[in-house]
Amino acid sequence: MAGKFARSWALLKASAAVLRSDKSLLVFPLLSGLCTLVVAASFLIPAALMMVGHVDAGQRFEQGMTAGTYLLLFCFYLVQYFVIIFFQTALTGVALMRLRGEPASVGEGFALARARLPQILGYALIAATVGLLLRMIQERLGLIGRLVVGFIGLAWTVATFLVVPVLASEGTGPVDAVKRSVELLKRSWGENLIGNGGIGVVFGLLMLLAVLFGAVLIGGAVALQSAAAIVLAAVVVVLGLTLLGLIQASLQGIYSAALYRYAEAGEASVGFDQALLQQAFAPKKK
Repeated sequence: MAGKFARSWALLKASAAVLRSDKSLLVFPLLSGLCTLVVAASFLIPAALMMVGHVDAGQRFEQGMTAGTYLLLFCFYLVQYFVIIFFQTALTGVALMRLRGEPASVGEGFALARARLPQILGYALIAATVGLLLRMIQERLGLIGRLVVGFIGLAWTVATFLVVPVLASEGTGPVDAVKRSVELLKRSWGENLIGNGGIGVVFGLLMLLAVLFGAVLIGGAVALQSAAAIVLAAVVVVLGLTLLGLIQASLQGIYSAALYRYAEAGEASVGFDQALLQQAFAPKKK
């Protein structure tokens, strides 16, 4: 366990070195987050107004999910996934260029993502369909459904871990990209997803520490009974958590790009140790 964490930490530091050399990569998750908030608001606000209208008119809502509700949910999933995958593709494209030692810019990342719009839309359709099916299972089976959804969701996440790098690099169709992701994982990873798990653990701990620090900071501001101090403390906490989220998303994009490049070409990327990646890509034991 200690060895796995050490390798994860080393991979995280190597990804951080790439991010430090090109901080513009933070732009992609920032814009992605802002756009997903706009999309969520565009769906949630009309739905909330509709609910208020029904209540004011004295109408009753139907129990459970209706066909119309599922259709609206599918549309929401589709738009959200499209936005997220678009920016992930742009980030991964720039990361792949940087990992090859090539100059790249934010504009080139967006140009690549625009060139992949049909593939991105196709994969968003697949992801939205999977998401809707999992939601339907959860709604129909209750607690058992939540357990089933958890296992299927985990398997889907693992199987599609390298889909975005495949889309960005190879430009294949969405179905072929999923197959290619599974192929690369089976051939190279086995059961060792230590790197991405390590990033999650590290940032989970950092988020926890940030929340605790924020609670102390806001508590101190409340004790001062100063509105300005409370607002300032709240702004600092929100900005700090947002920055951590942006860094995590960027590092995960860089890490997935590096793992894809190694799995596809069998060579380490700039800033990554060849032996370390060979350990991360331990063959599956039979």
